[in-house]
Amino acid sequence: MEEEIGHFLNFLSVEKGASSNTIAAYKNDLEQLRSYVLGLSINGDRPFWSQIDRGALLDFILELRRRRYADATVARKVAAVKSFFSFLQAEGILRKNPAESLNSPRVGKSLPKALSVREIDELLEQPARRSTPEARRDRAMLETLYGTGMRVTELVSLDMKDLHLGRPAAYVRCTGKGSKERTLPLQEQPLQALEAYLEDGRPHLIRDRRVTALFVNRRGDRLTRQGFWLILKGYAKQASITTTVTPHTLRHSFATHMLTGGAPLRNVQELLGHANMSTTQVYTKIATDYARQVYESAHPRAR
Repeated sequence: MEEEIGHFLNFLSVEKGASSNTIAAYKNDLEQLRSYVLGLSINGDRPFWSQIDRGALLDFILELRRRRYADATVARKVAAVKSFFSFLQAEGILRKNPAESLNSPRVGKSLPKALSVREIDELLEQPARRSTPEARRDRAMLETLYGTGMRVTELVSLDMKDLHLGRPAAYVRCTGKGSKERTLPLQEQPLQALEAYLEDGRPHLIRDRRVTALFVNRRGDRLTRQGFWLILKGYAKQASITTTVTPHTLRHSFATHMLTGGAPLRNVQELLGHANMSTTQVYTKIATDYARQVYESAHPRAR
């Protein structure tokens, strides 16, 4: 059973060009299905993929619901199961696809959440209150993420060669989805934070000068997405931000504040690395709502 999952994940990577995040999510989903299936007893034997029918898959979905998984999570797991069984059928391992008629839960489209400028300022201020190498790194990461709108995967994948800190046109080059490269300008605040980190942060963290990663952990290895998320959660708590803050929250906030400040939608699309304008247009609604909230908070009688 593990072998087929491995073949499928390799197919996603090599043939479909799926991202490492997608592959990791699908691996987790299919391992969960595998564990569930191994707990079943079909024909008195240990079950394998050809013995799984639609009823067993429906029971698996019901189990996910009993465990109170969010609709979006269940929908992703169903998508993984359907893709996997389609692969098994195409490879001739299965004659019939039991997942073909599975329905995913309907997931309502919710607008991304953006922090206010005050919340962003308070968040960015947290690591600035300390002078340790880790704090200098954290401030540089937060300033860069918010100041450029890049994805967290793009941030932690940065190498030293991707930075160009010469004034007055400092920039960072990152690689996004589909291996598309884009150049993002660095404003004064992230530029200063990066310079401080490179001068008095990174040199104290790296143990091997051959390490190419820009942002490293205490062991001197490249910082991971999960590591950054834990760091961000800690600062959000220190800043007394009550809403859920994820790495993508800073990206949403960047786009919202750019549009609220009058930046052209096309420019924001290019900075975010969106292939389609429709993806970026979501932020026009958020920016409009945000501008209204800012105005109403400054003019209570206008409510």
